[in-house]
Amino acid sequence: MSQRRSFAAAGVASFCVLALISLPSAVALSHRTGRAAPILKGPLRSLTRKTKLLKPDGTMRLRGGVAEMEAARDMSYKDASTLEYKDWYQKPDPKWEDKDGCGVVQWDPSLEAWKGSLQHRYGKYKELKRNICKVEGSLENFAKGTEKFGVRRSTDPNKPGIIATEWAPNAQYLALFGDFNGWNRGAHPYSKDDFGVWHCFIPDNADGTSVIPHDSRYKIAITTSTGQETTRIPAWVTYTVQAPKGAPTHPGYDAVFWDPPKKFEFKSALPEQPKSLRIYEAHVGMSSEGEPNVNTYDLFRERVLPRIHRLGYNAIQFMAIQEHPYYASFGYHVTSLFAPSSRSGDPDSLKRLVDECHRLGMNVLLDVVHSHAAKNVEDGINNFDGTAHHYFHEGPEGYHTLWDSRIYNYSSWEVLRFLLSNLRWWLEEYKFDGFRFDGVTSILYTHHGMNHAFVHGYDDYFGTATDMDACVYLMLANDLIHSLRPGCISIAEDVSGMPTLSRPVCEGGFGFDYRLAMAAPDMWIKLLKEFTDDEWEMGYIVHTLTNRRYKEKVVCYCESHDQALVGDKTISFRLMDKEMYDGMSNLTPANLIVDRGIAMHKMIRMLTMSLGGEGYLNFMGNEFGHPEWIDFPRVGNDWSYHCARRQWSLADQTHLRYIHLNNFDAAMHGLEQTFPFLVEDCHEYVSLKNEGDKMIVAEKGELLFVFNLHPSNSYQGYRVGTSWGGKYKLVLDSDWPEFGGHYRNDRHQILHAKNEQWCGRPHYLEVYSPSRTVMVFAKAQ
Repeated sequence: MSQRRSFAAAGVASFCVLALISLPSAVALSHRTGRAAPILKGPLRSLTRKTKLLKPDGTMRLRGGVAEMEAARDMSYKDASTLEYKDWYQKPDPKWEDKDGCGVVQWDPSLEAWKGSLQHRYGKYKELKRNICKVEGSLENFAKGTEKFGVRRSTDPNKPGIIATEWAPNAQYLALFGDFNGWNRGAHPYSKDDFGVWHCFIPDNADGTSVIPHDSRYKIAITTSTGQETTRIPAWVTYTVQAPKGAPTHPGYDAVFWDPPKKFEFKSALPEQPKSLRIYEAHVGMSSEGEPNVNTYDLFRERVLPRIHRLGYNAIQFMAIQEHPYYASFGYHVTSLFAPSSRSGDPDSLKRLVDECHRLGMNVLLDVVHSHAAKNVEDGINNFDGTAHHYFHEGPEGYHTLWDSRIYNYSSWEVLRFLLSNLRWWLEEYKFDGFRFDGVTSILYTHHGMNHAFVHGYDDYFGTATDMDACVYLMLANDLIHSLRPGCISIAEDVSGMPTLSRPVCEGGFGFDYRLAMAAPDMWIKLLKEFTDDEWEMGYIVHTLTNRRYKEKVVCYCESHDQALVGDKTISFRLMDKEMYDGMSNLTPANLIVDRGIAMHKMIRMLTMSLGGEGYLNFMGNEFGHPEWIDFPRVGNDWSYHCARRQWSLADQTHLRYIHLNNFDAAMHGLEQTFPFLVEDCHEYVSLKNEGDKMIVAEKGELLFVFNLHPSNSYQGYRVGTSWGGKYKLVLDSDWPEFGGHYRNDRHQILHAKNEQWCGRPHYLEVYSPSRTVMVFAKAQ
């Protein structure tokens, strides 16, 4: 749940295009006629010696950013224990006890004044981790809660049966009941130990079969601390479904005993963490087209995943996986943390989806919600044993007023076990490759970021409002996942700008690999809503995109699911509005609104990817300018699914302009794959921010980016400073016809750098820069 809504505050020229549009569903079109534009073929020899994008006949070998993924296709599954730590991975520090938490000061000398706070935080982390290791043996053992809690098969051959264990210290009575015993509350009671943990053992039948059959429904019959006789779903349940009509528990959810006769076997190798992270944010349920329903994991795997792969993304981030009864919560009011959403299928169908992603070489990230929980009682964990302080803080401290949800007590031993075990469960049971931690700002502060603008410097971060127990939880969480899985990816969604968030724990940081650059989408919205094109300030754009904490990696994006929700507008909608319904045909010339919209849509995306950080994210459908907002079924729309879908076919129609935006998105990924510019510590220099000309010139990696944001002026012979002498070729141009452009530059041109200083660079090129275009140049070897 993003806190934005809640908180105040050919020649070489054609290399990456030819590869991207080789399918019938992605044919490049002439912007004038709507007919297929010629796909040029050229030697590409100097460029493709290192990229190996050409077949011997001169045609493209692969589509866009797919090359780095192809190697994983035939690799058999290997356990995470066989993986090795690469140079760019975060690694566990065996000498964590010897550190003082001040290693981060080397990257930010301003933290020198706050060394006491850093030492205090790291000291709290060391103290808790020492206690965990003393009592549980190790942090990894502590996070094996699924081997102790919940309802599961016994692994003891001398004691076959069902073991049920639940932590409910204030409850008066627990019993397991369901289809297997006729929903008899007294047939299978639990017994309580001295630590508030309840135990139940149900031996197998005489013939060796389980008393609780696979795929049967059950619940816990409970007498709470207040004496109320009611029901609960086990907190550690791994699969839940809505009770069918006519069942005694309808319309609530029931637990399902998932114990298939044949355990699912993963076939594909776990992928490496990419050096350049390009994420496709997806919601399985709303990914269907045409059918007024919730899409399934299997249909997503068959119909949607190939699209994402062809575009060249190397990671996919799934929203709304953890079970949530209210569909319109977008998956952020979670009730059962260990259970995949049953709307889209059973656990094995989700595993098939993850396995296929791995076969394609894609990392799979889970949008994990540990910042809060749904306040549901009978099908959630709120008031589980009858007390408000069971899993959550008591009183106002345990309630999020804006989200209408409960706040975890991160100082509780069993809550820590619960949350850390949840991370381990998704890594090991479903083979997810990492997490995007939702609502990190809410976790970090006792005020949860509400009514705080974070403009008072480091006092905002190291004051009494910072929840130290929650900070330590995040440190332990990142410590755990990086020790369990080499290359595990963790991303923090934080709007506060907390320093050290994406520095290793051993340095005194929180241990995230990346943080989201949440100022970027706010900037684009502000510019589109409040300023005309000629009022855009180049310095403001560059500053917002490049204003990042040193040595803390960032995933940047121009829009995510937040901007696509009803009540807001996507960038394409803000640019073209109603013209998206009537003006997107290639059979007639584009009107001024559509022509501007398509041009600016491409510019905004390329600016964000090239200058925004070390990672890039796009929400499902926004890459081709999906024309609808998202509106989940609810009372206000008469429970309609009409706007909870994606119209993929729009990007396939050769007579519609959506294909141009789709092609450009794929071209950006092909460009980044061939000339990596999202990698950490790559060369980056902005040499020009000309407010009058509306020009931005930047070097990133091996590439030279030339942006002309002027609404009308094109510039002939425009001087562009560069670090590198010699010959240049145009490797990407947003003005090419396959991207809906006007083709005002020869894609085969060779430019020669002049050996004179310009804009602080030792060389310069003279280019023709058409208005509202981005051109990308590379050295011609």
